[in-house]
Amino acid sequence: MVRVGEGDGPRWGYNENPGAPTFTPSILLRSGHYVSTHQPGDPCWCDYEKRLGKPAPFACTVCHSFVTDGRIQFLADCTHALAGQTVDLPDWES
Repeated sequence: MVRVGEGDGPRWGYNENPGAPTFTPSILLRSGHYVSTHQPGDPCWCDYEKRLGKPAPFACTVCHSFVTDGRIQFLADCTHALAGQTVDLPDWES
């Protein structure tokens, strides 16, 4: 979730254009051992299946992007297949 406007917690700038949104600054999401507070030896999604005997519902990932004029620029530090690519923001229902 990207929060805009007044309120508690991190907030992003928004150009008020739902058809071609821009959010500033960049959006950085981290999970699992990529989270800054993760300590060596702490459980994470990487060892979930080994610990609990079932597939993990999430993965340890980094997704870092700029959203500009309705396009997502995935930065090189992303750990997924879209790293380094720019794609159109997919349509979604209100």
